[in-house]
Amino acid sequence: MHNDTLINRIGMISPMLPTLRPGWHDLLTLLLGYVALDWASYIHPLHGLNITPWNPAPALGLLFLLRFGRNAILPLALAIFMADAWVRNLPVSLLVSIGLSALLTVGYWAIAEVLRHRLSSRSIFNDRRGLLEWAGIVAVGTLLNSVVYVATLSIRKLIPFSDVTDAFVRYWVGDCVGVLVSMPILWMLLDDGGRSQLRAMVITWESLGYLIATGLALWVAFGIGAAADFKYFYVLFLPVVWAAARQGLAGAVLSAAIVQVGIIAAVQFLRFSAITVLEIQALAAVLALFGFFIGIVIDEKQRVSAELRQTLRLAAAGEMAGALAHELNQPLTALSAYGMACEELINQGDTGERLRETIHRMVAESFRAADVVRRLRDFFRTGATQLELIVLGDLLASAGSSFTVRAQQKGIELIIDPGPPSTLFGDRLQLEVVLRNLLSNAFDAVAEQAAGQRRIRISAQLEGAGRVCVSIEDSGPGLSGATAARMFEAFHSSKASGLGLGLVISRAIVEAHGGHLSAEMGNHGLFKLILPTEGTIANAS
Repeated sequence: MHNDTLINRIGMISPMLPTLRPGWHDLLTLLLGYVALDWASYIHPLHGLNITPWNPAPALGLLFLLRFGRNAILPLALAIFMADAWVRNLPVSLLVSIGLSALLTVGYWAIAEVLRHRLSSRSIFNDRRGLLEWAGIVAVGTLLNSVVYVATLSIRKLIPFSDVTDAFVRYWVGDCVGVLVSMPILWMLLDDGGRSQLRAMVITWESLGYLIATGLALWVAFGIGAAADFKYFYVLFLPVVWAAARQGLAGAVLSAAIVQVGIIAAVQFLRFSAITVLEIQALAAVLALFGFFIGIVIDEKQRVSAELRQTLRLAAAGEMAGALAHELNQPLTALSAYGMACEELINQGDTGERLRETIHRMVAESFRAADVVRRLRDFFRTGATQLELIVLGDLLASAGSSFTVRAQQKGIELIIDPGPPSTLFGDRLQLEVVLRNLLSNAFDAVAEQAAGQRRIRISAQLEGAGRVCVSIEDSGPGLSGATAARMFEAFHSSKASGLGLGLVISRAIVEAHGGHLSAEMGNHGLFKLILPTEGTIANAS
C-alpha cells in the first residue's frame, strides 16, 4: 500500500478542485443514494420524522455540494424532498415539505461552503490539523443546523414542546455521527482513485482479518457486554486501530465504516431503546475519529520516511559524484594523452604497431570510464554496489591523494599510514566516499588552529581476527558529549551550510559493508572505521 499517494486520493478539498457541472449519472447517484441511505438509517424515528440516531445521507449531500457547488443545491433539495415523501410520508402539506427540504439544503450548503473556504489551503485528512478542523466544522455546523431545523419543526407543531430538547440531541448526534463516519468512505466510493484503493484493500487476506476481528469485537461488545451496560464497548477500537496501523487512513476509514454498519445491525437485532442507541452512536463517533487520527499519524510517518529516504538517496548521490569525478579524472586524462599521441603518430606517418597499441589503450580507458558511469547509473536506480578486492593501503592513499594540494595550501600536515597489509572486499567508490567525508570534516576541524598545529593522520591497525580499524585523527578541538551523542543524527550539522547527512550516509555505507563507524570524545578529533577484511564480509552479511 502506497500511503504517500493514498493521502492525496482521500483528501477531500483541494485548492485546485474545480466546481464541476453534474451529469445525469451524478444527479441519479445523488437522488437514489440519498433516498437509499435515508431509508437504511430510518431507525428509532422520533414522531416519524428524520430524527434518528444515525443519519449518513447528509454526508452524501455534503460531498456533492463540495464537488459541484451551487449546481448541487437543487438536486439535493429534491433528494431530501423525495426522502421525506417516500421514506417517512410526512403528514404535512406539499408547501411545508418543500420548505423543510429547502431549510435543510441551505444548512448543508452553509457547512459545505465553510469547509471549502476554511480548508482550501490543504486537503482534509492531509494532516492532523486538517482532521480536527474538519471534525470541528462538521460538529458545529450540524449543531446549528439541528437547532434551526428542530425549532422549525416545533413551531409547525410537528414536535411537542416537551420533546424539543430530546429531538435536538437526537438529530444533532444522528447528523454529526452520520457525517463523521460516512463522509470519508463515501468520498472514496465516489472517486476513481478511492475505489481503486478500496478494491486493492478488500481483496487482501488482511481485510478478511479485519472483518473477522470486527465480528468478534461486536460479539464481545453486544453479546457479552449487553448484560453489563456495554462496558466492553472498547474492544471495538481494536479492529479500527489494527486497520489504521497497517493501512493508514484508508484502512481506518474502511474499518470504521464496517464497525458502524455492524453497530446499527446489532442494535436493530437486539432491539435496543433509542436512548441506548444514542449513547452507542456517540461512542462510535469517538471511535471513528480515534481511528482516523491514528491513520493520519501512520500516513504522515510513512510520508516523512519516504521523503527522508529520497533525501538521503540524493545526498548520497552528491557524495558519490565527488568520488566518481575522481575516478573519471584518470581515464579521461589518459584518453586525452592517447588521443594527442595518435595525432602525433599520424602526422609522422606511423600507421603500424605503435598506433594500434595507442588506439587499443584509448579503447581500454573508454571502457573504464563507461564502467564508472554505469555504476553511477545503477546506484541511482537501485542503490546497487560493485564489490571487489581492495588493498587497504591503496584505498587510504587514493582517498588521501585528493587532499594533498589542499593540505599544502592550508598549511596542514597530512600523514597517511597505510598500516598492516590487508585486503578488503567492498565497493571502492563507496568506501572512498566515507573516507573523504571524514577527511573533509577533519580539515574543517583544524582550520581554526594556529599555524604549525594543524595535523591530520590516517592510520590503520588490525582489530582482532579478520577486522581492521582505520583511524582519522586530527588536532582540532574534539567532540563534547552532547555533540558526539547527536553526531550521527540526520539533519544535525555543526556546519552553517551543512545538511547533516554526510555522517549518516557514511555510517550506512560502513554498516552495509559489515563494519562500524564511531566518533570518540576527547581533546582532539578521532573517528574510527572498523571494517572486516577479505574472507569475513560474507559472514558479517
